[in-house]
Amino acid sequence: MKRIIAIVRPEKLEPLKDALFSADVGGMTISQVNGCGNQHGWKEYYRGTEVLLNMVPKVKFEIVANDAEVDGIVEVILGAAQTGEVGDGKIFISPVEEVVRIRTGERGEDAI
Repeated sequence: MKRIIAIVRPEKLEPLKDALFSADVGGMTISQVNGCGNQHGWKEYYRGTEVLLNMVPKVKFEIVANDAEVDGIVEVILGAAQTGEVGDGKIFISPVEEVVRIRTGERGEDAI
């Protein structure tokens, strides 16, 4: 099992969510987050003083999937979230040791 974390532009929330549901992704967690990377934020002026705002709003999708589904999910994310511009975001993939469904006590891939 793998955990896929995708950090994307806020305007890609609905298109990516719809694309993941269309690809039969069973579940996901979505969070509003702030971060910085190559985009480096922007400058604004507050009372005549220049202020660098380097925390850019983003949306974080978290998905746990079977190993065989990971490449397909990554392709769906790329297709829905990619604009080709700086600030499109990142996808992180890491192993998941165990999953337990609280309601039933199921473990492993059955709990996804």
